[in-house]
This record gives sequence, structure tokens and C-alpha cells, in this order.
Amino acid sequence: MTDPSLLPFFAPRGVMVVGASKDPTKLGYALARNLIQSGYTGAISFINPKGGVLLGHNMITRIADVPDPVDLAVVLVPPPAVPGAMREVGERGIKAAIIATGGFRETGREGAALENEVVEICRHYGIRFIGPNCIGITNTHLPMDTTFLQPPLAPIGDAAFISHSGAICAAVIDWVRGQGFGFSQLISLGNQPDVNETDMLEPVADDPHTRVMTMYMEGVSNGTRFVETARKITRFKPIIALKVGRFEAGRRAAASHTGALAGQESAFDAAFRKAGILRANTTEEMFQWARALAWCPLPKGNRMAVLTNSGGPGVTASDALEMNGLKLAELSEDTRAALKPILSPAASLHNPVDMLASADPQLYAGCLRILLGDPGVDGVIVISPPPPSSSAGGIVRELIPIIQTTDKPVILVLMGDTLIREGIAFCHASQIVEYRFPEWAASALGAMYRFAEWKKIPLDEPIEPTNIDPAAARRWLGMAKSGEFLPQEAANGLLMAYGIHTVQPQLAASAEEAVGIADQLGYPVVLKVASPDISHKSDVGGVLLNLADAAAVRKGFDTVTRRARTARPEALIEGAHVQRMLTTGQEVITGMVRDPQFGPLLMFGSGGVDVEGLKDVGFALAPLSRREVEELVDSTWAGRKLRGWRSLPPADREAVLDALVRLGRLALDNPEIAEIEINPLRALGEGRGAFAIDVRARLG
Repeated sequence: MTDPSLLPFFAPRGVMVVGASKDPTKLGYALARNLIQSGYTGAISFINPKGGVLLGHNMITRIADVPDPVDLAVVLVPPPAVPGAMREVGERGIKAAIIATGGFRETGREGAALENEVVEICRHYGIRFIGPNCIGITNTHLPMDTTFLQPPLAPIGDAAFISHSGAICAAVIDWVRGQGFGFSQLISLGNQPDVNETDMLEPVADDPHTRVMTMYMEGVSNGTRFVETARKITRFKPIIALKVGRFEAGRRAAASHTGALAGQESAFDAAFRKAGILRANTTEEMFQWARALAWCPLPKGNRMAVLTNSGGPGVTASDALEMNGLKLAELSEDTRAALKPILSPAASLHNPVDMLASADPQLYAGCLRILLGDPGVDGVIVISPPPPSSSAGGIVRELIPIIQTTDKPVILVLMGDTLIREGIAFCHASQIVEYRFPEWAASALGAMYRFAEWKKIPLDEPIEPTNIDPAAARRWLGMAKSGEFLPQEAANGLLMAYGIHTVQPQLAASAEEAVGIADQLGYPVVLKVASPDISHKSDVGGVLLNLADAAAVRKGFDTVTRRARTARPEALIEGAHVQRMLTTGQEVITGMVRDPQFGPLLMFGSGGVDVEGLKDVGFALAPLSRREVEELVDSTWAGRKLRGWRSLPPADREAVLDALVRLGRLALDNPEIAEIEINPLRALGEGRGAFAIDVRARLG
């Protein structure tokens, strides 16, 4: 449900432009011009202390004198004048504003101080505001345009665009116009000290003219709230996001494999999956997907047919479909029988259906009808390079009524440029999706299929593990300070408090003490050097496996402590930990690193010393539902082989799933844990459990 305080941004009864100008070279003139030219029918007031007439409107010299109705102020005055203008807006009783002026936090310390002053003024008067440093908003169906962009204004359409960048809005408006596409809403957010991208999701989703939502994102203001809000919306309306800044040089430093592998983009990927958001790789891809999602019915499955007049593009389409998670439909006998009498003997009756270069518009139409009638076909790509004996426009004219009356997606690929322009124009006029090359068609169908599959998934609730002891966990966490690793005993105790089984290590300060512990545990055993300063013990030769008797333990103790002192002379060496060695089962890694925006980010994958080399890992945000934990595990080779592989017997997959769920709950309940890692987690045979062999936990 839309926050009522945001409604004036979407349907204001009156708009006031503070900083309107008669000078055509000023942005204040461009803003006033766009508001008039957009056809906005509400009350319009232009504010300029010099007065005068602008575009047929008498300019008002004081904000206090603006007549009702007015419930949205658009402010475009020099930065030092913004605080005073916002005080006057507040005194006038206006509760919504767009601050288009730049020169705030984005410029440095002085600008940030000025922005903070504006925030305090707006809070005092209860003003919700977009910006500063934005270009404004456009609602093409109201209509209303509060931007200062160069005409022509944004074309009317079906897609909403929420952007952290104002500059990209101008370029995109011009580009989509050439694509025959348009916008329902366009919202430039600027610096976002108040209204942010999450605030805009629900009101935009509630707009009946918006069929698909697109987002250009440089970050997120509140990751948890963003996911929760978007997750509700994507049940009925698609969201496509382009998150930029993928390859930041400065990733957070972390001592665990989990922290090293989990960058910001892993968290965004996991967040988008949890919310059902389609992540685009490029700006063009985002809007090409949006066009298909706005204009086409969703496919009921992933079986696609390809209709072409040339073999090469058909093969290209076939490869691209598979790359996008789709497959070529197996045409039925009835379909092939129907195609045979209308096709040349040299044509292909199998998918892709190659009609040969002589195919005319009537043949295209006849074959498309037959393919759409096949119950094993969920969608069709129709490819037409410039035909030698007919026109692309003629082909499109024949196909339009078929495409407009089917409940299956049909995407045209009109290859070329000058020879296909008439066909492109017909497509745009009829809202038929067309692309230049088969790869785009397959990419769009893949996005549509993923969204269709997401809508089928019930919004399952997270699993709440039983038999946990939060109080015990708190006691173990008290054994370290912020920034420190927990002692080994405490780290294992922390896991056991949440029902994660461990092979509890015991500390030996001497070789003889190590032998005594090993005798009690039973052989074989594992020795690991004990040092709070050495995170990856195997890197310094500090781990010895399969020690079968007392002599091996005695010698091993001296070996691991000597190696550690040689490699890390500054490290505190407390002795060695002795553990019972589990000789069967499969090794995996599980871990958690706390993302500053999205919270606990869980990792699962291939464990052992090669984890960072193999990078067979997946990520998911806690808490986990049954579906989410299974998808996380099955996204990796380590997880898939838990079911057994060739001579490798099945392991206790259920115990691994349970450990991940419990690890997520542990992280959610204890926000002071910065990162925690179990490497390896050894999954024994089916029904025999999974045990944490080595665990590290660091407080934030």
C-alpha cells in the first residue's frame, strides 16, 4: 500500500516551481516549459522574486502568496538559497518537494553540510522530498513533467524507470523513442537523504499504466526493506534492475574464505534472487527485456520454436535459446504433417523450421499458425533477414493479427537496417516486439520465462529451527571483544548452542598432553596448531591428518608448532588442538559474512583448502526457506554430489540443509557476529549427520 505522504509526487492538485525563469538559457525556464508542454491540467504557479510573465502565467514573488491548490513544490534555485526556500515551502504548508538543484553531498564536505541543513528543515516541517541533485519526475499518463530535460518529452508507454542517475534518464528517453517504446513513470532520485528507491517501489507498482518496472541502481538505502518490498511486488509485476559498480577495487577485508569470496555483488545477486528481481547486465538489455515483458504474454514453459527463412540465423537462435535456459521444442507429428504440404521439399520440418529464402508473407503466417497450435510449443521466434522477393513490411502485416490473438509469446527478429524499416514501423505501431538479431530475442524470452517461473513459486516462509539455546550462544560470544576471533572452544560452543554438530577440539599445551587426549578420543586423530593469530592453519603447515598412534601424535605436535613459529614468528602459539578424525563422508564449506546492507549472507560450496581456487560456491540471504536452502545447495557441484556421484555414496544432505538454516538463524539472532565459517563441514552417510570440523568466528 502506497505511503500517503508520497501521493503528491504522483497526482498533485497543483505544482509550484520555485526558481522559474524567463531566460530560455536557464534550467528554471526549461522546467517551467516542460511542465506546461506536458499537458498538466492541475494548478501551476511560477515563483520568481522579480515577478513578470512566463509562458502565459504571472510569476508570483513570494511562496507565501501562492494560491491553493498546491501540494508539490519543485525547487531549482542556487544551492545556498535552497534552505531558505524550503523553510518558506514548509511555512506555506506544502508537504512534498522535488529539489532539482545540485551542489550538495556529491560535491564534498561543504555540500554535505548544506544537505544536512535541508534535511533538518524538511523534518521540522514534515516535508517529504526527492533529491537534491536530481532532474525530477515524469508521469506521462497524468500527464506531468517536472524535469528540465530538452524536448521532446518522454514518450508515453508501459515501463516505469526509477534511476539513481539523472544523466542516464535523458539518454534513455531519447533511445527508447527510437525503439517505439515509452515510459509510464520516470523518477530521478538524486542523493536520496529522504525519499529513496524503496519508497518509490509501491506507488509505482500501484500505477495501472505501469506493466513493468525498471531500475538503475548504484546502491540501496535499506537492503532488508528493499527485498521485502520488492518481493511482494514481483508476484504480479516484473522488476528489472541494472546494478552498476560491479567491479569495485575496494572490497572489504576478511580473514575467512567466505569473506574473501563474498563481495558486494554476491549480496546483490542473492538479494535480487530472493526478491524475484531480474538482473540485467547492460542498460540496453534492461529495456529490451522490459519491452518484451510489457507487450508479450508470458510463456507457460521453456520449449521454443524457431521459424526462419535462413539456416544460419536459425542455428544462432537455437544456441542462444539454450544459453538462456530455454530449449528447442520437439514438434509433434501433427505439426510436421501440417507443415509438409505448404513447405518446399527442401525445407526443414524440424525445429528450427527453415522455410528457405523464397518464403513469402503468406507462408510465414501459415507456418506461425501451425507452430502456435502445437501444445508442445511455449513460444516462437520468427526470423526474417531482408527477403529477396517480398518486403519485411509485408511479412509483418501478415503476422500482426496472429501475434495479437495468441496467448503465447512471439518475438520477431527483423535482421538488417534500411530494408526492414517499414516492418519495424508496423511492429512499433502494433506493440509487437522485434529485435535485430536472434540473441536478443532469446535473451528476452529467457527473462520472461524466469519471471513466469518465479510467479509460480509460493512465497514460502523461512524455516525456524528448533532446539536452539540463544542464551548459551550469548555466553560464548562474551569470550571475545569486537574485531576479535572467538577462541576455538567458544566457536564450537556457539555452533552447538544452535544445534550444529561439531567434532569438539581439545587444546593440548604439550606433546604429552596431546597424546593423552588422543588416547581418550581414539585413533586416528587430527592435529591443528592452536593460535588466535593464524586463521588458515594449513597455509603454514599447521594441520596433520590421520595420526594413527601416540608416536605420530607426539611427533606431529612438535611439527605443527615448529612450522607455525617458523612461518609466523610473531604469532601466539598456544599448542595444538586434537580432534577425532572422521574418515568417511563428503567435505563442504558453509559460512556467513554480514553484508552492511542486506545482513547475513550465507555461503555454501566445495570445502577444504581449495575453496578459493575452485570457487564452487553459492550465496543466499538469511533467513532461508526450504526452497531457498535447496536452491543454494543445488547451485554448486558440491551440493549436487551430496546425492551421490558414480562411486561416491550419498551423504546426509538433509543434515547439511539443516546446518545452513541454523547458521542463518544464528547470524540473524546475533548481529555482533561479523563472519563465521565452517570449513570443512563433513557430511557423513545418509542419516548419520553432518559435523563441523573446523570453525572460525569473528565479531564485528
